[in-house]
Amino acid sequence: MSCCGQITSVRVPIELNSQSDVLKLKYDPLLDTQHRGPEQIHVSKFYKESKNGKFVSYITENVRTLYQTFREGAYASNNGPCLGWRETLTSPYQWINYDEALLRAKNFGAGMLALGARPKQLIGIYSQNRPEWILYEQACYSFSLVVVPLYDTLGPDACAFIIRQTEMSIIIVEDDGKAAMLLEKAPRSLKIIVSIKPIRQTTLERARSRGVQIFSFIDVEKLGAKGNHPEVPPTSEDLCTVCYTSGTTGNPKGVMLTHGNVVAGVCAVILQMGDHRIRAGDVMVSFLPLAHMFERCCENGMYYVGGCVGFYSGDIKELTNDLKMLKPTVMPAVPRLLNRVYDKIQNDISASGLKRALFNMALKAKEKEIARGVLRRNGCWDKLVFKKVHQAFGGNLRLMVVGSAPLAGNVLTFMRCALGCLVLEGYGQTECTGAITLTVQGDHVPNHVGPPVSCNAVKLVDVPEMEYFANQNTGEVCVRGSNVFHGYYKDQEKTAEAIDAEGWHHTGDVGMWLPNGTLRIIDRRKHIFKLSQGEYIVPEKIENIYTLSQYVNQVYVYGESLKSCIIAVVVPDMDVLKQWAIENNVRGTLSVLCNNKNVKELIMNDMLNWGKQSGLKSFEQVKDVYLHPDPFSVQNGLLTPTFKVKRPQLKSYFKPQLEDMYKHLD
Repeated sequence: MSCCGQITSVRVPIELNSQSDVLKLKYDPLLDTQHRGPEQIHVSKFYKESKNGKFVSYITENVRTLYQTFREGAYASNNGPCLGWRETLTSPYQWINYDEALLRAKNFGAGMLALGARPKQLIGIYSQNRPEWILYEQACYSFSLVVVPLYDTLGPDACAFIIRQTEMSIIIVEDDGKAAMLLEKAPRSLKIIVSIKPIRQTTLERARSRGVQIFSFIDVEKLGAKGNHPEVPPTSEDLCTVCYTSGTTGNPKGVMLTHGNVVAGVCAVILQMGDHRIRAGDVMVSFLPLAHMFERCCENGMYYVGGCVGFYSGDIKELTNDLKMLKPTVMPAVPRLLNRVYDKIQNDISASGLKRALFNMALKAKEKEIARGVLRRNGCWDKLVFKKVHQAFGGNLRLMVVGSAPLAGNVLTFMRCALGCLVLEGYGQTECTGAITLTVQGDHVPNHVGPPVSCNAVKLVDVPEMEYFANQNTGEVCVRGSNVFHGYYKDQEKTAEAIDAEGWHHTGDVGMWLPNGTLRIIDRRKHIFKLSQGEYIVPEKIENIYTLSQYVNQVYVYGESLKSCIIAVVVPDMDVLKQWAIENNVRGTLSVLCNNKNVKELIMNDMLNWGKQSGLKSFEQVKDVYLHPDPFSVQNGLLTPTFKVKRPQLKSYFKPQLEDMYKHLD
């Protein structure tokens, strides 16, 4: 079947078989006591000074803070539309232009100063994505205030810890519910809450009894408009944000990022996008949490170039409705969303052999086009098979950037084919202001995260306990550059653990250099892993809770970054299980009991109850278990001499059972 339609060719900006440069460093074998060989430090090919060990910090000399980038965008857009929203699910998007956004931001910032805020002070926000989030953010930058986002998954205790540690006195909230949650455990430092939406009388009274004043967002703007506070623009070295990571163990850590950090990260990504970079006239949809640096960097990039951002309705179930109304050209996305789209398509075609055959033919044809550097959504296959997919995303997408968790290669290839636009996959961390690496336009091969961006260098270091070695092109990913954070807020110990004496940030992720100079993430050093929706899992914590069950002798919790849930191998307590069998008149050896459905249900329910009592979140609870009759031991190679579980060995030993559990859950 021949396909017609206009063809857009993708220019490949660098050699795809050599996507990063390796710094040539002096090597002294006499100093190399561990015989590792010369260090391989990879840098970007998108900045010619990278080979000299220099990093991009900015694109334009006089635009080096997020205060300046927003004003640059206002000029580039000629006071075009900036922030968009809609009042109801049936109404169209309405827009605030750049000049109005700047004026309202200045007024709100001046209002905060009138309420007692001072430059360099930390100001909190607890809200979903909406125009007021950006007005608050730019208000902070207008007066050298520091942005501190709070978010739902932190929970009340972690929020209270953050307010206490930062000594925040002012927090902006979205609504009554969020105000009430903060008041529940509000530390003494909290004096003022500014609410975007109306607050109930009972909440106002609770606040008053705790010595907290509540103002409306509009009233603070009006207060600022009355005064004559001159702006206090920040420098590139000034703190821009303290972004708290959710903390997989213990309290959350506050990542300190300067204006220079964020501008460097944004500029490096814009450079790496090449011909497809964001520009004035682009429309981006905002639905990923602004509390995280991935979304913050994407939005600040849009404001820098004079693009506009339309905010989703606040209900993720209505995202398709928002996309159809907004018709964005640019979209940051996460694997969880794309996996759902892919699964829905697979379900739709599974019932019909004809549909499945047509889909597979279309996919093969589109893959061949992409391999030739052809991007389009107006060919015959697009109209016949993929039209519903790109219409569901608004029908106008030209660029999608995927981050936050690994994306399966087959899903990435499908999205590239179905959307007919450039889909880039990045790898990054809050500590590195978002992106560390990013795939390059024209590279259609999945299962890697691209070469380093031009604001940082990347190297791998040995992880001997996991048998990863840098001279074999594997090891822990370490990053140094103008995007690397300045430490954890008021936590020198954790900072010293993360950043070594030479300024390299140790990410905790294990990577592999591919022959073409791109990076693949293959493991996690501290056995902390991400699920496909971006949630972190600490298996040891969960295992310690599950072993509180009288039925559990040993447990191994397992998860994959391409899956949305976790599973476990459980060795039951032989004595307790035999006693239960006698009392319930169930016969059989331990092996027979382990294969008994009622036994499995009994043990799993008890484990889940312990998990619930201990405060495990739903994504931290196992969705299936395999019961194994023989204990993990030093003799069978599943425990260390100090009786710690050997996770890689357990994964290998129980590979068939783990695969089988996931197969049934899928």
